[in-house]
Amino acid sequence: MDNKQPLSQNEPDLLTGKLAEEFKTITLMTTLYCKAHHQKGNCEGCQNLLSHAQQKLDRCVYGQEKPACKLCPIHCYKPHYRELTKVIMQYAGPKMLFKHPILTINHVIKGSKKFPEKIPVGLSNYHQRKKIK
Repeated sequence: MDNKQPLSQNEPDLLTGKLAEEFKTITLMTTLYCKAHHQKGNCEGCQNLLSHAQQKLDRCVYGQEKPACKLCPIHCYKPHYRELTKVIMQYAGPKMLFKHPILTINHVIKGSKKFPEKIPVGLSNYHQRKKIK
């Protein structure tokens, strides 16, 4: 029953650019956490978190230029997933610096980015995909 598929088996082409990089970061952090706390690489709870994160990244109103979720005025994650993400980041964040330094540095830089005063309309990855069709 132990499924050895990576955590990011959702729709791999759904996110592109900076959003794909952010999803990769949260996937790697969740994998580190899950292996240490659940003795697996892809338990159902962590997989559910990643599915939720992927959907929220896809629908983020700030699109490709979104700052870090931590400082966002629109908390779109469900409260349970938001708390779990905080725990995962507190655990995996320091370890990521040694395992994936470039992603970690990019994540820290993104955390210092300011949010626009006015919430943009139609910039989400989801809206951009719908325009193409």
